[in-house]
Amino acid sequence: MIYLDNAATTRPCAEAVAAVTDTMQSCFGNASSLHRLGLNSEKVISSARKTLLAKLGEGEIYFTSGATESNNTAIFGAVETYRRNGDKIVTTAMEHPAAANPIAKLEERGMRVVRLSPKDHEDFEQAVADAVDDRTLLVSCMAVNNETGYAVDVKRLYRLVKRKNEKTIVHIDAVQGFLKVPLDGDFISISGHKIHGPKGIGALYVKKGVRFAPLLLGGGQQKKLRSGTEPVELIAGLEAAVKNYRGKTERFSQLKSHLVSALSELDGIKFNSTDKCVPNIVNFSIKGVRSEIMLHSLEQQEIYVSSGSACSKGKTSGVLAAFGVPDSDADSAIRVSMCADTTEEELDILVDNIRKGIERFRR
Repeated sequence: MIYLDNAATTRPCAEAVAAVTDTMQSCFGNASSLHRLGLNSEKVISSARKTLLAKLGEGEIYFTSGATESNNTAIFGAVETYRRNGDKIVTTAMEHPAAANPIAKLEERGMRVVRLSPKDHEDFEQAVADAVDDRTLLVSCMAVNNETGYAVDVKRLYRLVKRKNEKTIVHIDAVQGFLKVPLDGDFISISGHKIHGPKGIGALYVKKGVRFAPLLLGGGQQKKLRSGTEPVELIAGLEAAVKNYRGKTERFSQLKSHLVSALSELDGIKFNSTDKCVPNIVNFSIKGVRSEIMLHSLEQQEIYVSSGSACSKGKTSGVLAAFGVPDSDADSAIRVSMCADTTEEELDILVDNIRKGIERFRR
């Protein structure tokens, strides 16, 4: 099997699997209990918080069920808490539905929303900051686009936005960017299963001094801001994944260069990922062959890629339009997303099977 769909999800690393199973067996107490088993579980959670904060900065970590909950908590929680600061949201046209749909819901409720596309701005970070005014309550922007790998310099973006309006809250969806690019934000959303951790666990980083209204009400766990009994075993798995993440930009760049060179020898390949994209994600269109047909042809050879976001279930991507990709090319787009274990030999097998698919299916 050749797995090249790591932007959709990653294979859990051995350390994360061991952490989950060991914790389930040896540390199953409720972290809210006052006895020794509860205290042991709380120690696991505290250790994971420290590990994440070491990567993200001074602030607090709230464990969630995943990035969707983290995004919803940050967006709805910020608007409810800081509503007096304005009625405007600045975001992008490339956001994942986990951020785009909550913002659309707030727009229905009366918030003014500005959506910017990378294709329209040479300096995208400056363009986002320029859209901020004295009525801008929130900026929400993904660090790395999940379909093309387009990377936003969110550290620079944060500085520019705060310089324009220090009261504007900045939310960063870092699902694809965590551990891969430098991050900064008032809220940062992350997901375990994108970094070789378990599914069903994510986190929301909240910068020191920033507040938010809780999305969930219940038993008051996690400082009454994220109720629900903490899944200690999943939190342990997330920490293990962070500690043992092996992806390196230099290695991904080598792999991308190898893949692009091999694909360039085929006729009718158009690259949708540019130099502004992280190297572990390569999106390209195959002229004359629909994505779904090529995807299933590769699957028959046990080669697994994607035609876009896994959440879209094969639908033509609307996000690619934000990068100037026409519908005809979006309909034939393939996304290859690599991990630390990806090899040049696997990429060569992929390209050889794409060549065979072109010969078979192109019209």
